[in-house]
Amino acid sequence: MIPLTGHYQLYLYTDATDMRKSFDGLSGLVTSALGRDPLDGSLYIFLSKRRNRMKCLVWDRTGFWLFYKRLEKGTFQLPTHSSDQAGLSLSYEQWMLILEGIDLGSVKHRPRYQGMHAARG
Repeated sequence: MIPLTGHYQLYLYTDATDMRKSFDGLSGLVTSALGRDPLDGSLYIFLSKRRNRMKCLVWDRTGFWLFYKRLEKGTFQLPTHSSDQAGLSLSYEQWMLILEGIDLGSVKHRPRYQGMHAARG
């Protein structure tokens, strides 16, 4: 099964990443820079220095998946963050906006019902 649904915790590594890194190198960044466990089932997002390449790493109980996207034109936009933040938690919707090239500053969210489960979590 390809695990790209809205049921994952998503974390964006905010520093530029060497896109030559693969499973082990990216797992090392998750552990050392983000202080997280790469086997926790979260989806980890990495961008190149020019922000025209993205790699996503996720564990699915039997092994790692590694997804790679290269833009032919344009760049991926980072959400606003302080320069000392190594990582950001993203919602699935924010990630989709970044992938589609939508300006994150121009997005206006309408209120939606979240239910008891989402309100606690």
